Amino acid sequence: MDLVGGCKAFVAVGEAGSFTRGAALAGIPQSVASRRVSALEHHLGELLFDRSSRKAVLTPFGRDMLPSARRLVRLADAMEQDAHRARFRPLRVAVPETCTTRDLAELDSEARAHELFLEFRPAPPGERSELVRTHQVRAAVTAVPADTGVWTVPLGVAGTTALAPGKIYLESLRVGRSGRLPRRRIWIQPEDDVPHVRDRLVRVRDAVGLRPSQVSVAESLTAATAEVLGSADLLVCSAAQARELGMTWRAIGELRVERGFGIEAVVADDATRIRDRLRHAVARSLGAEMAERETE
Repeated sequence: MDLVGGCKAFVAVGEAGSFTRGAALAGIPQSVASRRVSALEHHLGELLFDRSSRKAVLTPFGRDMLPSARRLVRLADAMEQDAHRARFRPLRVAVPETCTTRDLAELDSEARAHELFLEFRPAPPGERSELVRTHQVRAAVTAVPADTGVWTVPLGVAGTTALAPGKIYLESLRVGRSGRLPRRRIWIQPEDDVPHVRDRLVRVRDAVGLRPSQVSVAESLTAATAEVLGSADLLVCSAAQARELGMTWRAIGELRVERGFGIEAVVADDATRIRDRLRHAVARSLGAEMAERETE
């Protein structure tokens, strides 16, 4: 039987002294209150009310049980309040450092429409899974190979100098034998310092004859951007990032390289909720949709 529901009806009727007033106090029809009290009496094995009078008079057994029923009702109410607070407790998520404040604010806003309250912790790709493993966050948007990812973001190169229309071939950055031309470099930001991005670019670097230093990993996105702003160097980034930084973006000619993202969580249901309810909102925060439109 519904022990909590029965106790709520019992307490309401016992305190009101009437099934009619008690049902109104409990917010249920009188017939429901009567059935619940009867079920509780059957469960406990004794009558709680003397039904020989027009009023709901407690039996001696009923008077003895009323304090316990009140405690159970108070505990049930407290549990419901705790559950409500826990349901709306922020779900802390580790996200790429490339996500802007506006991106994350829009993601949080959409999540609230699904009764999900998010709190973000930006972190490099190598740390995000570890934060989940150590329970410092409840979920993380993780870096994975594009062919296994829930979200993918096409990458290219961007710069502040005039770039010719069409794709940029890394081979065109090769320094001639005279070595008189300035050696242009390609900077990889920390978000892309992962094997499925970095190693592919390094292999192309070696295949087309670039110097090892011409494809380098920067200590931070800020440092990489500073190098590009002051030279003809190029930054590996998404089209969305290039727009944010005021740079011109081009696809890479020799290969298609993409960021891949998955979702990992301490509790599998959290990952499912984020993936299913916020798939498009997460894509926008990562620049996935904008990058896809840019390459069409």
